[in-house]
Amino acid sequence: MDLRTKTLLVTGGAGFLGRHVVARLRQVGCAQIAVPRSAEYDLRREPDVRLLLSRVRPDVVIHLAAVVGGIGANRLNPGSFLYSNLLMGAQLIELCRQAGVEKFVAVGTICSYPKFTPVPFKESDLWNGYPEETNAPYGLAKKMMIAQTQAYRQQYGFNGVNLLMVNLYGPGDNFDLESSHVIPALIRKCIEAKERGDRVLPVWGTGKPTREFLYVEDAARAVVRAAEVLETSDPVNVGSGREISIAELTELIGRKTGFDGEVRFDPSRPDGQPRRCLDVTRARQLLGFESAVTLSDGLDRTVAWYLAARRQERAAAA
Repeated sequence: MDLRTKTLLVTGGAGFLGRHVVARLRQVGCAQIAVPRSAEYDLRREPDVRLLLSRVRPDVVIHLAAVVGGIGANRLNPGSFLYSNLLMGAQLIELCRQAGVEKFVAVGTICSYPKFTPVPFKESDLWNGYPEETNAPYGLAKKMMIAQTQAYRQQYGFNGVNLLMVNLYGPGDNFDLESSHVIPALIRKCIEAKERGDRVLPVWGTGKPTREFLYVEDAARAVVRAAEVLETSDPVNVGSGREISIAELTELIGRKTGFDGEVRFDPSRPDGQPRRCLDVTRARQLLGFESAVTLSDGLDRTVAWYLAARRQERAAAA
């Protein structure tokens, strides 16, 4: 599909991943890109979705909008996370089908995998168990988009495709400690601890779980590539294919932010899923996608962006 000739609707296009996806679309020559804002269109409300689709008349919809957060946010809001994400996905897919949308790109999450999935996670293992409890409601809600697009392709010929995304990070990430994911949270905590002169950094869990991370610009490339070439509703893992323990990650971020105190893990806090690492073979085969930015380089860029953003914020407040 030549996206340059299409009208594109990017839900969540003003969010973290969305801004990078929109930038990538513009890089490849797309001019007709609509980015709805939640203040005007609540994707949980059918009339709002109908109005949005009638105004934009998209050929391609890239669905990135989500209610999401780290372990703490998921534990506090399991009901609203499930309801909001389930309703957004189900309504949007159905109304896009009714509107004759040519292609629907659903961006899901690695949280949909069973808690004890063999490593590396293969797409064929997706339905072999229940997700890790702390983020299961969110993971299950996003997982239903796979079932829906597969069913719609079978019954209606609806061209819906699915990506399963690992934890993303990079410039523009959410650094709010109440809702952020692990990398921005650790960067902020290390920088603030260094500024205060703290000698101890408390970190949730045991530090033993592993996670896989993907730089946000790499993720944006994969999303755009899927819109161009992917023609199956079966899910495709998108990641780097490399895992790192939370303890190693914390040590690495400490070095890059200049925090040289003691890291003290709190085993009374939840670890989440024991291990996360994807088999990214299908992404290579079907999308020609491989990650380009190493974790070390990506962290350098993210720390530099956050420090610059803090300086700018302080200057504006002075």
